[in-house]
Amino acid sequence: MTDLKLQLLDRVGKDLEAIEAALNDNLTPYLELVSKTARHILFAGGKRLRPLLMVLCARLCGYQGDRDKKFSTIFEYLHAATLLHDDLVDGAPVRRGKPVAHSLYGNATTVLVGDFLLARALSIAAETGLLAVIDTIAGITENMSQGEIQQLGNKGRTDLTHAEYMQTIENKTAGLIQGACRVGALIAGAPQQQVDALAGYGYHLGIAFQMADDLLDYVADSRRLGKIVGADLREGKLTLPVIHALANADAADRDWMLTVIEKRDFSFREFTDLVAMLERWEGLAHTKTEAARYVGEAKKRLTGFSPSETRQTLQMIADYALVRQV
Repeated sequence: MTDLKLQLLDRVGKDLEAIEAALNDNLTPYLELVSKTARHILFAGGKRLRPLLMVLCARLCGYQGDRDKKFSTIFEYLHAATLLHDDLVDGAPVRRGKPVAHSLYGNATTVLVGDFLLARALSIAAETGLLAVIDTIAGITENMSQGEIQQLGNKGRTDLTHAEYMQTIENKTAGLIQGACRVGALIAGAPQQQVDALAGYGYHLGIAFQMADDLLDYVADSRRLGKIVGADLREGKLTLPVIHALANADAADRDWMLTVIEKRDFSFREFTDLVAMLERWEGLAHTKTEAARYVGEAKKRLTGFSPSETRQTLQMIADYALVRQV
């Protein structure tokens, strides 16, 4: 565990405990199977980044109420719903180090529980009484669905461009983190300038986190990562490390990489050699540089807020995107 992670946990530990309690208290299904399936994904060790960001952004904007933890569950329920659906669509075997929900409870149950979590998120959004919050959640849901469809349509494509990759991660990942930060400001009644600043912080942070995730698929080990290393490629997904390397490699190396990528059932040795090729053609270095650039842009959006412990915590979360190992 990095020093930065320990410092962050010390700062936000009480908030995380309260969020955890709120996730449990507000789930409220009346069918045991719904509860078991939802809890399988909800309490499998997620970082709670999205609800935490909502709470911190509300605090930064001077939120005085006592329902921020409940409202923050919107983003974890919505995130969990997408994970249930995505794992089924992708045919993934493992999520957060555990068998995926559909392997235990079946495809139909998993899809319907994902729908339940989405509806629960929307119900809690309605409790804010703020049309802007409901509009934000609806927009996120639309964009994430379209992002997943984009990714599905791009599966197996070896000619995926940087622009197409960016469009997908903006819809699938950045939008939800951006929305969490925006809603934090909205429930605090913040002026539009602050709402926009925190939405910008969330957008850039979301892009950085996704790029870091894409990098981990090539540099982490399966036990630490909680999923099979190289899973993206096995599922036919090209991410930035590969896109950049393919665009810059010479013809011989590019052809060799394409052979491995198109194979999908590549061996451990072939995957290791591919990682070395990604290093040679700066796919990994470029991804790190891009992620760092987006972290810098995220932190710039916080400069208009008065110095405070909360602002510093948000800055630290941005920095953590670059050093995390899971």
